[in-house]
Amino acid sequence: MAWMRFRKKEMPEGLWSKCDVCEEMHFQKELDEAKKVCKKCGHHFRMSAAERIATILDPDSFTEFAADIEAIDALKFVSKGVAYPKKLAEEQKKTGRKDALVMGIGRLRGREIVFGVMEFEFLGGSMGVVVGHKVLLAAELALERKLPFLLVCSSGGARMHEGALSLMQMAKACAALARLAAAGGLYVTLLADPTTGGVTASYATVADLVLAEPRALIGFAGPRVIEQTIKQKLPKDFQRAEFLQQHGQIDRIVPRAELVDTLERLFGALLGPVVGASTGRLTGESLTTEQSPIAS
Repeated sequence: MAWMRFRKKEMPEGLWSKCDVCEEMHFQKELDEAKKVCKKCGHHFRMSAAERIATILDPDSFTEFAADIEAIDALKFVSKGVAYPKKLAEEQKKTGRKDALVMGIGRLRGREIVFGVMEFEFLGGSMGVVVGHKVLLAAELALERKLPFLLVCSSGGARMHEGALSLMQMAKACAALARLAAAGGLYVTLLADPTTGGVTASYATVADLVLAEPRALIGFAGPRVIEQTIKQKLPKDFQRAEFLQQHGQIDRIVPRAELVDTLERLFGALLGPVVGASTGRLTGESLTTEQSPIAS
């Protein structure tokens, strides 16, 4: 028969996404319009740094700072036959980013803020020397400009490729944030799925206000490691945002659709109304690699 001569057309890639929780299929355009939240079960899909910037900040208001800083292979690290510089080059090509944290200045409903967001697609959002240094730069920028600092966290923890140098960033970042706090600055974090390891144990949870997305995985060690260590069965939903809120580790769970309204109210209540909001874009010339060398 004539119809048997025609092959079934393959579905183009990127048109549909399946929810990891309820397995509902979503037309990608509609999912993007819903800020990547499942219409059936409310699951929050992961977002890229660019998507976070687009959905949180005012349009065309973000200016990135220190975008040129790159990691170095201080330990000559090789994993499964792949040298660290080669792995970095692969991640940079895949994401279009130099490393796993984007930071700069933007506006949220007209209010200027220092804004940082972790790029989970870059080596699992792992914290290396560059990430730690950018948190420091962001804290110093907030202190210099007298602006609130909002950081969106999503990370698998410390970057194994950089060993102890990565772990040192926990203290380095927290010291910078302590200086910001001592000067009366405001620091707010949003913990997205997942936020784990050394990031959770440092700059993600030392904020004045710690917010989280629904059902976000937040913790230090994995549940299996903890159970083996304490020889006890862990409670249901252990390390999920809701469990942590019940036990006082985070301040509030904020659905993505309510985030900008919530942040506007929080900033307004703590800092007062926006006065003389500036227009136009800032330049990142004051924070260059030469002027802000990475210090481990």
